[in-house]
Amino acid sequence: MPTHRRQFLSTVTGLTGAALLAPQLLQAEEVKASPIACNQYTWFTFYSREGRNWTADLDASLAEFKKSGLTAYEPSFNNADEVKKLIPLVKKHSLTVPSAYVNSVLHKADEAQNSIDSVLAIAEATKPLGTRILVTNPSPISWGGTENKNDQELAEQAKNLDKLGAELRKRGVTLSYHTHDVELRAGAREFHHMLLATDPRNVTFCFDVHWVYRGSGNSQIAVFDVLKLYGKRITELHVRQSVGGVWSEAMGEGDIDYRRLAQELKVLGIRPHIVLEQCIEKPSPHTMQAVEAHQRSLAYARDVFSKLLG
Repeated sequence: MPTHRRQFLSTVTGLTGAALLAPQLLQAEEVKASPIACNQYTWFTFYSREGRNWTADLDASLAEFKKSGLTAYEPSFNNADEVKKLIPLVKKHSLTVPSAYVNSVLHKADEAQNSIDSVLAIAEATKPLGTRILVTNPSPISWGGTENKNDQELAEQAKNLDKLGAELRKRGVTLSYHTHDVELRAGAREFHHMLLATDPRNVTFCFDVHWVYRGSGNSQIAVFDVLKLYGKRITELHVRQSVGGVWSEAMGEGDIDYRRLAQELKVLGIRPHIVLEQCIEKPSPHTMQAVEAHQRSLAYARDVFSKLLG
């Protein structure tokens, strides 16, 4: 079972040891100006396979990130203090941070406000970085568990997700709702309710293509149905490829037709912020290390999404 990003977030405190309406929050030309980014979780999976720790020497890690040709970084934050420690490092390596991934617990009435306050503090702390999108995947009942949220918890979560998005909007930041596979269970009721019960002005959509694919039983039909249903809500795209259901080391041709996806996004007039998330899992091939893999992923993504980038 692959490690979910939220499980990874619990280890990222190692940072402390290192120096159906188109949303109007983010204009198309602003998104267009952002280069293809990559999030830190991707690199964590490669480093972990190599017996290395991404956060042990973040300065050196970001140097490798830059060596791959990437210039836009999507970090994950648990709290505002982690942002403050990252700022001098991304500036040193001339990296931009158009988006960031944040933790949230929104289905519990007694915990939601603290979670909202934490995300808002992160939003304030990222102002020097020019971060315009905060991505969140509200926590499940338990990571790796089989229990689904009940209707009361889903209603509570949607209310708090919308509240968070409204508060971020006041601060000029876009909230982008993200899913893993958990939200696609039980008729995808959690996934659909988060988008149907929230205001598109407050909650946009981070389309993590492969988690929708995997969460729907490896269904490309599901991927393109989601695009038809919620395409106008998309402000960010997380992209990952697999071959025969197994995550590949680098982006390339495989289970998901990304060329078709790019073309359909173009027809919709949507130019989302594109973030590479070509993670690896235990059965993935092992033929290259992190820098080479990300160089190849970046080259492929630039080719496939060229008409959405400029």
